Amino acid sequence: MATLSDPEALRLIEHDLGSLLAAAEALTLAGHGSTVTYSRKVFIPLTQLCRDVCHYCTFARAPRAVRSAYLSIDETLQIARAGAAAGCKEALFTLGDQPELRYTAARSALAEMGYESTLAYLGAAARAVYAETGLLPHLNPGVMTREDLSRLRPACVSMGLMLESASERLAERGGPHWGSPDKVPAARIATLQAAGELGIPFTTGLLIGIGETRRERIEALLALRALHERYGHLQEVIIQNFRAKPGTRMARSPEPPLEEHLWTIAVSRLIFGPLMSLQAPPNLQPDALAALVRAGVNDWGGVSPVTPDHVNPEAPWPHLDALAEQTAAAGRTLVERLAITPPFACDPEKWVDSGLRSAVRTRADSSGRARIDAWHPGSAMPIPEAAHEWLLAPREDAPEASRPEASRPIRRILMQALRGETLDVDDVVALFACEGNDLRQVLRAADRLREDTVGPQVTYVVNRNINYTNICLYKCGFCAFSKGGTKALRGPAYLLDLDEIARRTREAADRGATEVCLQGGIHPDFTGETYLGIVAAVKEAVPAMHVHAFSPLEVTHGARTLGLSLEAFLRRLKAAGLSTLPGTAAEILDDEIRAIICPDKVSTGEWLEVMRTAHAVGLRSTATIMFGHVDRPLHWARHLLRLRHLQEQTGGFTEFVPLPFVHMEAPLWRRGLARPGPTFRESALMHAIARLALHPGFIHIQTSWVKMNAQGAAVCLQAGANDLGGTLMNESITRAAGGVNGQEMTADDLRRIAAAAGRPLVQRTTLYGEVRTSAEAEAACQPSWRVTSLKIATPSSSASSASPTC
Repeated sequence: MATLSDPEALRLIEHDLGSLLAAAEALTLAGHGSTVTYSRKVFIPLTQLCRDVCHYCTFARAPRAVRSAYLSIDETLQIARAGAAAGCKEALFTLGDQPELRYTAARSALAEMGYESTLAYLGAAARAVYAETGLLPHLNPGVMTREDLSRLRPACVSMGLMLESASERLAERGGPHWGSPDKVPAARIATLQAAGELGIPFTTGLLIGIGETRRERIEALLALRALHERYGHLQEVIIQNFRAKPGTRMARSPEPPLEEHLWTIAVSRLIFGPLMSLQAPPNLQPDALAALVRAGVNDWGGVSPVTPDHVNPEAPWPHLDALAEQTAAAGRTLVERLAITPPFACDPEKWVDSGLRSAVRTRADSSGRARIDAWHPGSAMPIPEAAHEWLLAPREDAPEASRPEASRPIRRILMQALRGETLDVDDVVALFACEGNDLRQVLRAADRLREDTVGPQVTYVVNRNINYTNICLYKCGFCAFSKGGTKALRGPAYLLDLDEIARRTREAADRGATEVCLQGGIHPDFTGETYLGIVAAVKEAVPAMHVHAFSPLEVTHGARTLGLSLEAFLRRLKAAGLSTLPGTAAEILDDEIRAIICPDKVSTGEWLEVMRTAHAVGLRSTATIMFGHVDRPLHWARHLLRLRHLQEQTGGFTEFVPLPFVHMEAPLWRRGLARPGPTFRESALMHAIARLALHPGFIHIQTSWVKMNAQGAAVCLQAGANDLGGTLMNESITRAAGGVNGQEMTADDLRRIAAAAGRPLVQRTTLYGEVRTSAEAEAACQPSWRVTSLKIATPSSSASSASPTC
């Protein structure tokens, strides 16, 4: 839908409610899908003194009605600690406007504490809360100057100021804002404009039913839209309904009917379009949440499990479980966000002060929503409890009503993928956004497609990783393995000679390996002859060994140093005994991201060209993605579709391997510039969506037990994956990054993972030929079964780890 002009917006007054609601819901679904967000917050009323006298307000008190003019820092921290203990991520500071301009008590209290103003004290309190508890502050201190905003910006991730109304007449004698200088619309718009100039994410909105007309509401919305079009800083617009409160001058005023609230929400959605976050407080319309959602709401705002709504004390927050149930009854899934809304959390460099950017990255997922569990790749942490529910299939005899389908847009995408059709970028991004039942249906669709494509067996290869050097010319921001010299965070720099490579190859063969995977850093002394010599050493040691070696970066380096074309160098490698290439160095096949994480590495086009050329000369390869750092689902979608396109041309990829970013020792993470890897949900979805989006060209999807751990790998085997990669034996890359899931998995270890997914384990070759032992043949004949408990014994190997990148 095109943006409405101002005259067109004003003509919405003429439209009936039904048509407005239908159009608004369609826009909301287009912009936000089937999710409704909320922020788990703690409410901190720093002061209830206020220089304004709004005629509907019970929050503001006179000095005689409060125990003290301000909460002390200790009292503030006590509230914040309770919120942190309850899982809150936001500290909402709400307070009266500049009470020191009206009350001696406020001036005296500030002087005693050593602060010149309420806003100065607010900044100190917000900093203390973040430092002590890690809660992200959101500040609602009222009207502020540009200088006030600039001073407070480093203390919070976002701020808010309700416009309420743009009608000047409401501030005239007899109006609800008479006697309240901070409620003059021009003053509030000036604050909103200054916030835009400073790039501060800002929440604003309307209070409806206080005497304004519908036209005046539209005029207020248009004023807000004009600010947002200029600065892009309005993170959310709240449409709040007036509630008459005893003891106020408006105690007997009529409250707006639900239809007025729905009309205003729908008009707001039509004026702002699909992407704006629209909020309606759920505690103020507790019996009409489904109607609010249909009208255009996609957010419930802050909901506290600890503190009351001090502004509306007569309306308690809904219990979060009940809110989730009511949201589900409205056909939506409740999803937690941070104080800063997702689009702004996705771009902290632009919207967040430098001192808080790392905190936002740490607490946000790839879509800018809140991370809700502690699991991260490379750890031995248990998988989130919710993951068990994702995999529970409905009983076959369950009534149809209890066997929900995916939402209509997701169902369409899944059907298209199952038919083998190419998805577009937006469709793949939509799959990565799935939550709730849509998430379950995506995982199940991928699992069914895996069953139809490769059957029940889980495959693995007996191999050895030989990382011949960690000395590297390149400075990839995600890599803790590469060393530029002899000092390192986790072990010294090293270089294996050809005799040691040959010895490790013979040792691998003696232990039953059919493959060695060879990769390393780009040593300054390496040339193409080095790589040819490595292959020759392996083949001389064990002529039958499958040599799976050299990333596109190494191939490119080798060709350049010898002055050869890619094709000529790859033919020489093949003639020397190279069998296949690992699909590493892909990272994210999008140059926007490569410019951040590996600016001096091969480009997206260069990586694809190496693989295209390798396939043309008869060398097959794997393909990988290393995700969950500074990337977003948009970049994942582009990556997958670029691989699909090349596979359609060459057919040379043997498998796709998702490699979740292991953050602990990565330079980008240590500098506060990356997220701590993908969430478990994102990791499981990557396997599932790869199965769907790459079908039918990619037959095999591998899951990394090193990155996902044993439990996580078992989940991925029920979400589209069919391969566990290699037993490895020893490797350094993930271990250097802080991974703890072991250097080696025996066949018995892998069999336990497969069994947890209800599947038999079968040994394979690198190219997916079978290598059967009598025990495996017997296991492969057993019927498929499935368990819902994913308790798996961890391997008994050391705390170091490996990365099945081959």
